[in-house]
This record gives sequence, structure tokens and C-alpha cells, in this order.
Amino acid sequence: MSAAPVTRSQPFPAYSRAEHIADAVLHVLGVVAALVAVPVLVTLAAVWHGSLPAVLAASVYGASLIAMFAFSAAYHLVRHPGAKEILRRLDHAAIYVKIAGTYTPFAVLLGRDEAATILAGIWTAALVGLAIKVTAPRRLEALCLVLYLGMGWAALVVGGPIIEGLSEAGLILMVTGGALYTLGVVFHLWHGLPFQNAIWHALVLAASFVFYAAILVEVRASALS
Repeated sequence: MSAAPVTRSQPFPAYSRAEHIADAVLHVLGVVAALVAVPVLVTLAAVWHGSLPAVLAASVYGASLIAMFAFSAAYHLVRHPGAKEILRRLDHAAIYVKIAGTYTPFAVLLGRDEAATILAGIWTAALVGLAIKVTAPRRLEALCLVLYLGMGWAALVVGGPIIEGLSEAGLILMVTGGALYTLGVVFHLWHGLPFQNAIWHALVLAASFVFYAAILVEVRASALS
């Protein structure tokens, strides 16, 4: 069974019980994993690197990771229509914050003016996307999707200084994570496919922790350099 299409009378996708259960399991796993993984990352940043900027950058990334998983879980698990509509806005807005939050440790650890400029641009784009999702929900959906993907792959287009500063392992992990996110978008848009929402969220979960691994690698590499 595939999800029922979104209409004015049915503003949220309707999934089967099995699809709801699969999606709920993935969301609980994501929230729990983030709550465990983030303190580990911040602690290791403090122990390995020891600098306040590195710890703050890891904290910003960690907060954005937890926020994305938490808002997504709340939106997909809550059934009340009024609350669900508000949570939908926050869920979609949190993705922009998560993308910008992921860039933050890479740019801060590099410590170059060019990386700071790129980071400022990414956060500006994130705030624009956030504003659209919060104030004009269900509008400009195509533009918002392009903005998601554009921000995600911006490092390969304009982020030369960040890419050049990565270790080989960090670069491989970053590209792998980006590929998983992009593959996930295919399933996100494939509404006729059974379990498409669960597959999308499974790929988001996998991609998020590939990026988490990349940040761990770069924190360690920066501390040893």
C-alpha cells in the first residue's frame, strides 16, 4: 500500500499501520542515537582539540542534529492536525539548520577566512529557507527542495577551501553522506512506493551518521596537525 496523496481535505500523507511502525522505529532510533552521539562528539572535541571554537562548533552541529531528529519524530508521530501542522513547519525548517550546522565544524576547524565567508553564506541560506518554511508553509516547495540540495552540495561548487582542508577519509565520508541524502530525496518524492517515507528516513539516518563520522575524523585530524 502506498501513501494517499496530499489534498486540501487530507493535508498529510496517509500511511498504512506497517509503514507508521517502521517510520516510528527509525525516528526513535535516530533521536536516541543523536542523544548518545552528540555528548560523545563534544567531549572528544574538548579532549582531542581543546579549543573553545572547536567545542562550540561541535556543539552547534550536535544541537542541529538533535533538533532535526526531534522535530521530525514529533511531526511524524503526533496525530493532532493542529499540532501536526506546526510541527511540519519546524521539521522542514530544522533541515536547513542541520545542513548549516553540519558545515560549521568543518569551517571552524579549518580556521581560514575563506571558510568563514562560505559558512556565513550557508547560514544565510539556512535562515532564508527557515523563514520560508515557518511563514509560508506548503508554498515554494520546488524552490525549497532546490535550496536543500544546493546547500548540501555547495561545498563541491564554492567550498574549495573547506574541501582542500579535509583529510582523505573526511572527504570520502562527506561525499558518501551527500550521495545518501540525495538518493533519499528520490524516495522522498516517490509517493507511489510502499514504505517510501521509511526508506527516506532510513537514508537520512544513515547519511547523518556518515557525516557524524566525517566530523569525528576531522576533529581528530585537526588536533594532530
